[in-house]
Amino acid sequence: MADSKPLFSLDGDPVAAEALLRDVFGIVVDEVIRKGTSASEKVCEWKEPKELKQLLDLELRSQGESQEKILERCRAVIRYSVKTCEPWVLVGRVSGVCTQLHSELPAPFSRSPSLLQPALLRYTYEIAPVFVLMEEECHYSIKKGAAFLGLGTDSVRVVKADERGKMIPEDLERQISLAEAEGAVPFLVCATSGTTVLGAFDPLEAIADVCQRHGLWMHVDAAWGGSVLLSQTHRNLLDGIQRADSVAWNPHKLLTAGLQCSALLLQDTSNLLKHCHGSQASYLFQQDKFYDVALDTGDKVVQCGRRVDCLKLWLMWKAQGGQGLERRVDQAFALARYLVEEIKKREGFVLVMEPEFVNVCFWFVPPSLRGKQESPDYSERLAKVAPILKERMVKEGSMMIGYQPHGTRGNFFRMVVANPALTRADMDFLLNELERLGQDL
Repeated sequence: MADSKPLFSLDGDPVAAEALLRDVFGIVVDEVIRKGTSASEKVCEWKEPKELKQLLDLELRSQGESQEKILERCRAVIRYSVKTCEPWVLVGRVSGVCTQLHSELPAPFSRSPSLLQPALLRYTYEIAPVFVLMEEECHYSIKKGAAFLGLGTDSVRVVKADERGKMIPEDLERQISLAEAEGAVPFLVCATSGTTVLGAFDPLEAIADVCQRHGLWMHVDAAWGGSVLLSQTHRNLLDGIQRADSVAWNPHKLLTAGLQCSALLLQDTSNLLKHCHGSQASYLFQQDKFYDVALDTGDKVVQCGRRVDCLKLWLMWKAQGGQGLERRVDQAFALARYLVEEIKKREGFVLVMEPEFVNVCFWFVPPSLRGKQESPDYSERLAKVAPILKERMVKEGSMMIGYQPHGTRGNFFRMVVANPALTRADMDFLLNELERLGQDL
């Protein structure tokens, strides 16, 4: 059907994309600036939440929608938004959209609420030190969060990871036993699905078994790797995530939704976030409104004023469809595999390890170091190569690739293949450019 063409294809169509953006800007100028600042226009075009859900058609489908349909949705979201914002800001605050969209997302959870409740946390904090357990490859935000919560970074115990960067469940069990023997009370384990550097996926089933035995809250940081669940081919990397108590997911990463777009998914069905964060401010969250106050979800979040981040995800999902997003994930895996195979063919390129995700980590060995692995200063000299090449590529303006050391490994490049506009030609350019920039080293 002519109406079934998705918003963007993986092949890319810059002309169509430019035309679409111009149309969207036209809608913003018309609906937000012209009508939104006109005293003759309504401040709010009220619709009952059930009616609004039907008008917007919140359901997420496997097939994407046409550009014409997406433009209609942009206009509808703006039309039914509150019009009291600054004329240059698109708020998109539609009553019920956030709540209704959450119910449409394919959450992987099914079991009953967790045992951990706020009262338990308060109790353990009063009688004994409380410990968070994370693996060596875990994101730095876990320690940062412990500091913000007042637990202190010393309350975070680090669990060993194997050579591929995955948490070792046996060491998790050992750390729990050590903490309990010291009179501490472990309460949360943070596993990772898609570590920042190596792209490792922790063994969630085994970790869930440990958490279940000890009655611990299991959180999965799937900010980077959670989108892999959309792929029928690769979703086995997250086997066991359905047993987690909470999951963090960032669609603005692998799915490339606009920054920022993050989700926290919970097993708990007792409105735990509201119990933890709610302050019942009577000047904002009146309980005697003429519509269902359950739609006022603002009291359960940490901040008050915020953008409606889910709008970006919903609109992208409507445009691409579940199948389009799955293709985006699978294409990233395929392109990463192409890059790996090309690295193996070229002299001077050495993989750090075979990747299981789209993080491709490798060294570029310049001509002066090739064949000299046995030299006593080889590792030290190799570690200096990536910083030099990074400076050169930035000053040339040709590309930007991250590098870092890792454990005993010296600096290496980390190419994250996530942009859906990337092609094999881009991967070839990457390798060719490193060869050009490093030929005199």
